[in-house]
Amino acid sequence: MASQEIVKLERDTLAVAVPSGQKVMIGEGSQVALMQALGGSFTVTAQGRMFRISGEDADALGKTPPPPPQLPENASDEDVEQLVWEQMRTCYDPEIPINIVELGLIYSCTVEKELDGSRSVWVEMTLTAPGCGMGDTLANDVWQRIMEVPTVEQAGVEMVFDPPWDASRMSEAARLETGMF
Repeated sequence: MASQEIVKLERDTLAVAVPSGQKVMIGEGSQVALMQALGGSFTVTAQGRMFRISGEDADALGKTPPPPPQLPENASDEDVEQLVWEQMRTCYDPEIPINIVELGLIYSCTVEKELDGSRSVWVEMTLTAPGCGMGDTLANDVWQRIMEVPTVEQAGVEMVFDPPWDASRMSEAARLETGMF
């Protein structure tokens, strides 16, 4: 976002404090500054603190949540896997305007087709810092976005710290964006 947008919350809204991960209720009528609106979640500041508001609560900010992902009829396994990766690219660290795939936080993603035609997805991911309080929030974002993919009936997201993350895992575009080239 080029500049901050001041928004008055239209209802009480659950938010997550950044970077602690603590859940906080921000009251209806509170003014927040919208800092980042990427991937369907929102980073705001209020009362001198930074918070993340889920896309499920977009209406409280007067915004529209993104539409659900779609697959073509008779989608192949490759189509499903591609959509899973696209969904993970809609997950952003609330402090960094780069998606978690480009940041190199996804270590592996396995999509398995079950006998009934449904899919199971298993992801290993990490954080830029092991002590980050947003880990559970980011892992839950990944799980939720994967579960939105048609035919996916089961998903698991495991947080791993071996090997430790470092900037070499970032895509070239992410390194350029952050000046870490």
